Amino acid sequence: MNQELQNQTELRKSRFIQRLFRNLFLGISLFVVSLGMGVFGYHHIAKMNWVDSYLNAAMILSGMGPVGDLPNDEAKIFAGSYALFSGIIFLVTVAIILAPILHHFFHKLHLEDKSK
Repeated sequence: MNQELQNQTELRKSRFIQRLFRNLFLGISLFVVSLGMGVFGYHHIAKMNWVDSYLNAAMILSGMGPVGDLPNDEAKIFAGSYALFSGIIFLVTVAIILAPILHHFFHKLHLEDKSK
């Protein structure tokens, strides 16, 4: 392998790793902001303490479902809306994190196709 091709390969690897970490940071940030929104909502709308608010928000965001009883209709509407929002956020976060991996995979397939 000549030096120029080796340098391009190393550049591609470093760029891939850079994109992977950037997207991982974006995905985790989105997850943390969404968790904060849920904690804030449960605390102020359902009048739960901070620990119970965190527990409910984390359980819904992870797809497990709520833990405690909700005291009023506003809290139930918030919980339902937050559950729908959390399902979408979960899918978006997975897509953000996997995007560089899939891009790299399809790029490799394209390069192999061109070499034939």
